[in-house]
Amino acid sequence: MSKLTATATCTAHAATVEKTGEVVSQPLLAQRVAWLTGLARELTAGIVAARWNTADLDALASGVGLDGRALPPKGWMAVRRLGWGMPPATGVYVCDRVARCAQEQAARALRLALHRRRLVAATVATWPGNSRARTDAEWDALRAVLPDGVTSAQIRNRTRQIATYLDERGAFPADLTDLEQPPASAAQIVLAAADRQLVTLERTGNHSARLRVRLPLIASPASGKDWAWHVLPIALPPTVPSEAKLCTPTLRVKDGRVRVDLPFQIPIGSAPATGHVTGLGFDWGLNTLLTGVTGRLTVDGRVIGDGRPLTYDASGISAKLHRLRAEREHLATKHRHQERLLAGMTAADPRFAQLTRACQSIGVEHERLCARIRHLNKALAWSAARWTVDQAVADGATVIYLEDLATLEARGRRGRPNARLSGQVRGQIVEAIRHLAAQNTIAVVTVPARGTSRYCPRCGDGTSRLRHSPAPDRLAERGWAWASCPVCGLSCDRDRAAAERILARGLLGQHATRTDHATGARTIGKVVEGNVARARRPAKPTRAARRARRTRTDLHPRPAARDRSKRRPTPKRPARTAKNPANNPANNPVTTSIDQVNSADDWQTSSRVPDRRTVPAPVPGAPGAGQRPAGHAPKPGRREPYRTGHVRNSHRRTGFHHAKATPVLVLAKHGGGPQQATPARIT
Repeated sequence: MSKLTATATCTAHAATVEKTGEVVSQPLLAQRVAWLTGLARELTAGIVAARWNTADLDALASGVGLDGRALPPKGWMAVRRLGWGMPPATGVYVCDRVARCAQEQAARALRLALHRRRLVAATVATWPGNSRARTDAEWDALRAVLPDGVTSAQIRNRTRQIATYLDERGAFPADLTDLEQPPASAAQIVLAAADRQLVTLERTGNHSARLRVRLPLIASPASGKDWAWHVLPIALPPTVPSEAKLCTPTLRVKDGRVRVDLPFQIPIGSAPATGHVTGLGFDWGLNTLLTGVTGRLTVDGRVIGDGRPLTYDASGISAKLHRLRAEREHLATKHRHQERLLAGMTAADPRFAQLTRACQSIGVEHERLCARIRHLNKALAWSAARWTVDQAVADGATVIYLEDLATLEARGRRGRPNARLSGQVRGQIVEAIRHLAAQNTIAVVTVPARGTSRYCPRCGDGTSRLRHSPAPDRLAERGWAWASCPVCGLSCDRDRAAAERILARGLLGQHATRTDHATGARTIGKVVEGNVARARRPAKPTRAARRARRTRTDLHPRPAARDRSKRRPTPKRPARTAKNPANNPANNPVTTSIDQVNSADDWQTSSRVPDRRTVPAPVPGAPGAGQRPAGHAPKPGRREPYRTGHVRNSHRRTGFHHAKATPVLVLAKHGGGPQQATPARIT
């Protein structure tokens, strides 16, 4: 068993002063928490700025304190052992536990800088002749001096950063301090470094907890009397189970509210890194956000898929995000233009006040639009992750293979909205999949993405290149969506073929799985090629088939002969006629009785609804108009929201709730477990 750590963001709406019983409202509570985070932020920024030099970074990297002892893992203890304490401002009293929290945050920032420093030093030491294209020997030399776990994306980003510095200065940076400024400190306080003298946390119910924390009563407390214990009731979200262990949170203020970032731990099973038989492979696509296949590894080392593609199409939400991003860029451009105009004005200008108000209004609207985009991306990421894990659980898979995002980079076709959508939410989807898969004891492994869409999954040798075309009936044209193999004749969707190759690389190369002990992420760096065969599940006899076998009747009887009589209008005879023209009341002017017309059995009737309304719809509010037809009635004083004759269909509107995805189907049970893909027919 292992533990899964997650964070739930809660909101503290009010508090109570423990000593006096005073009820603190939400605005006042946010102000006092802002004072606390401001004091911690000043101490953190002071420590980071004072130690942002080569000598102090070397001392921290050595791992040895001033007394010769090794530095402890806890950041605030390492800072104190190095003698890097930072006193508060003159006349301000800050307790030791608040200083400890600030030192912990500063130590984390500096230790992250040490990792970037090693990357910069290794990249400069093995600088290639062409920074845009390294040779194999240059890659081997760089990998030899880099620490383990460095991705290609990190190498690419640091190479571009150093190349920009080299073009501007004409020389390589001597250290990270020359390349970057001191990192900024967030307005938050990490209470995990404190003890019971500053904070306590107690769970009061399945969905509630109580947080006790000391907060300053004024902006610049002069003594301990200016601090008081506050009790903050917290409502836990449904994502925090009742058996979860609550950890010390982090406090911050956002949008005038106190946010409590509450970590919690739940026990989970440990998913093995190897030994997988059934798995799912997913490809990041442009036409669809996720395309996957299910397959299993046979005893003789073959990969067999069930032939059923799994797709998650987010084109609807992609269009919505594309519209929101275009609006955001327009507001950002307008805001920058107004800022330039304000920079050239003085306060005495009569246009200054009006332009200032307009600039502030646009800035607020821009922030709201950014929040909408973030919330929509987050909702989409968790929806796609939940769908992915549900598919794995339904198929009985023990591993999910994804493309390694570190080896992907957007090239061409960047104007498509779905391409930009995929580039933004892919990282969030991977983290959400790992979190949800860990709860179901399913491993998540990334495989190299290079060449997955280029070669045929059925041939499996890595040499049969696919031909890409717009559609299966236009194979002679050059396109993107459809893939065909000239060797074996494979013809399928491009993303589906890539998903099969990803699945084969994962199942065949699982012995090369590496686990990052710091993050727990698993990846396969070695490419193992193999073909993927498609097998169909044996179909069970239906109820009709069992009945036909029992009664010895024909399962598919021959249909009755077609009735050739005229029952509907045709292009040559658009008007209906009776079987017997003599019985047609329209041909007999003497017949005037309604009963005679309706009682004619020879006259053909139709239940077809007319395409258009035979009479105009009543005008709302007119005398004698009667009842309005069913639909959305317009509000008084407002214009009709849609044109006459236009039907508003909710299922046709683009939105998050109408994302197209393959339904989750649970396979038939065999011996208590999900049925595996049986190779009844291999193609």
